Amino acid sequence: MPLTRTISTRSALAGLAALCLAGFPAQAQDTITVFAAASLKNALDKINDACAAEVGGKATISYAASSTLAKQIEQGAPADVFMSADLDWMAYLSDKGLIRKETETRPLGNRIVLIAPAASSAGIEIESGFDLAGLLGGGRLAMANVDAVPAGKYGKAALEKLGVWGSVEHTVAQAENVRAALALVSTGEAPLGIVYQTDAAADPKVKIIGTFPEDSHPPIVYPVAQTTESKNDQAPAFLKCLQSPEARKFFEAEGFTVLAPQISN
Repeated sequence: MPLTRTISTRSALAGLAALCLAGFPAQAQDTITVFAAASLKNALDKINDACAAEVGGKATISYAASSTLAKQIEQGAPADVFMSADLDWMAYLSDKGLIRKETETRPLGNRIVLIAPAASSAGIEIESGFDLAGLLGGGRLAMANVDAVPAGKYGKAALEKLGVWGSVEHTVAQAENVRAALALVSTGEAPLGIVYQTDAAADPKVKIIGTFPEDSHPPIVYPVAQTTESKNDQAPAFLKCLQSPEARKFFEAEGFTVLAPQISN
């Protein structure tokens, strides 16, 4: 089996503590609770501010790996809206009757990239058989959990398709979510990492040294929907705001590809 290590972050631990499965905290009736993939934080924080007046106040947003959030919803966490970084975890909840299928949209796309610390001189063309192991030089490759977290799953799929996974799987440092993987490279703990293009753009301490071909992994699509248990009347307004021209501006500024058509307010 590959030698890997799971990296915990204070934010991830705090999120799990706040949503302790022994007893979830009650949310105010008029407060929308959103569970969103960690990679959405920069854009969604700005959209939350912009949409507050239309939605009836700012939402409470919990960011973590899509896999973690989906499992928390499954176990009773009080979320009104779930926004995943892949279709699999949305389908996981939908198959269990925990998502209102009629509310689901797929508004965003993304890319995965190879990053290095900003001061690094590393560079490589990502193609079939590229020498990723040589570029690592014995260092670790930071990735989100490759078995559960969307960014990690996309990254592993790309490396397998390009024929290089076998040469680096023993060097992978697995993190709880994509932002934790980003932090490993940003702080210099890992010389290289695989994250979303949007994450790389959000951190000036890293740089993109290669972009993975889109045909090397499944399409990166972010779906969003209201949960079945949600009783919040403002949740539909929040979902609508995510497809507004204002939201599109923030998503595109962070590097996301907007897939869904705009909805006027």
